[in-house]
Amino acid sequence: LPAGLSQWFPALEVLDVSGTGLTEMGTELLSLPCLHTLLAKNNRLGGPGSLPKGLGQAPLARSLRVLNLSGNRFSEVPPALLQLRGLRSLSLGGNRLQGIPPDIQELHSLEFLYLGGNFITAIPPELAKLPSLRYLVLCDNKIQSIPPQLAQLHSLRSLSLHNNLLTYLPREILNLVHLDELSLRGNPLVVRFVRDLTYNPPSLQELAGRTVKTRNIPYTPSDLPESLVRYLSLASNCPNPKCGGVYFDSCVRQIKFVDFCGKYRLPLMHYLCSPECSSPFSSASQSSTSQSESDSEDEASVAAHRMQKVLLG
Repeated sequence: LPAGLSQWFPALEVLDVSGTGLTEMGTELLSLPCLHTLLAKNNRLGGPGSLPKGLGQAPLARSLRVLNLSGNRFSEVPPALLQLRGLRSLSLGGNRLQGIPPDIQELHSLEFLYLGGNFITAIPPELAKLPSLRYLVLCDNKIQSIPPQLAQLHSLRSLSLHNNLLTYLPREILNLVHLDELSLRGNPLVVRFVRDLTYNPPSLQELAGRTVKTRNIPYTPSDLPESLVRYLSLASNCPNPKCGGVYFDSCVRQIKFVDFCGKYRLPLMHYLCSPECSSPFSSASQSSTSQSESDSEDEASVAAHRMQKVLLG
């Protein structure tokens, strides 16, 4: 950036240096107290010293609302960006990112996050701690699974996951009550139910714990060691409405297809307490088109009005 920029334009609010071949942005950037939009797309940023030191402590950290660094060479999200607490829009698409740092949760004001076109393989659960996030773009990466914690993004309106490596979605995604666009095309989403999944038999402790919970055997902290009381509090309810059982560490993963808008079927992961608990929808001999409609009616009726756009092709 040119020297004296802050002296020439002390009230500068928008700066666009896209496509200029920049390899670094100098300290002049730190002296722009009114800057709220910085566009630096399609440059050569990403090496050591690309961003000025002290970025997180400069007036810019409070004023900047929109930052676009797409089309550069960042292999990781620069830690300094995570100190820009006033950011509402952050774009790092088309870089070389390998992952998303857990500290992304520090950007509490973030409403738009674009990380498409990178090499990201996993989504940290901490991403779900962005209360204002409305648009999340993670397309064209190498993501294999979605953490169920993303269901905590109650403000989310659009979720772009196309062209990844997803084979199923967590059933918790139905809790995204304001989501009206979900893009999934280009993923190897399963088209048949999965039965041949590894199931580790429950331990004697788990069997005992299941019995205590399902039979409502009374106990108090004075009856059992603290570790067992804590263990019993971690019981998860089996989602099969005909079961009523619980599980702790040992469960069976089953994929269930749920109708959206009567047009698409999405594969959602369910966790059952045992192989014997499988309901008719889990049979591997049934394809998604021959699945009993009654198995998804309840969830479909809840979710259909929520999902206005489900883009699978």
